[in-house]
Amino acid sequence: MKRLLLILTLVLTQVAPPVWAVTPDEVLEDPVLEARAREISKGLRCVVCRGENIDESNAGIAKDMRILVRELLTEGKTNDEVMDFVVERYGEFVLMRPTTEGANKLLWAAGPVLFVLALLMAGLWLRARQKASGPGEEALSAEERARLDELIKG
Repeated sequence: MKRLLLILTLVLTQVAPPVWAVTPDEVLEDPVLEARAREISKGLRCVVCRGENIDESNAGIAKDMRILVRELLTEGKTNDEVMDFVVERYGEFVLMRPTTEGANKLLWAAGPVLFVLALLMAGLWLRARQKASGPGEEALSAEERARLDELIKG
């Protein structure tokens, strides 16, 4: 019984923190607006936590952003208008899925391009390594052999 209780506690502590992030005073009375707010919040990054969306974060700025999203929705803004407003206010960093427009195209392309360059460099290095002669493959001339024997004998 204790083992089951321990497993249940561990599972709940892993699942429950996102539920605790949104406090009851933030929840909208209209379930449709609340669902929209949750959907938008999942697409916005907490600027303090960085890896969490604002719906999961307990940071103060995340709470402010959640409240801002809900205020804009109650004013009648669309989801796109809310996202545009938040991005304009906090910058594009707050998007969990950055856009592929403007300077971001360079960032999106950099990974695959660098990977291909690394493969090419590795291939060239391996080819050059195969063609290179190893140490001691060159034969000594008679003069060099005589000098070596003289040095070894002392």
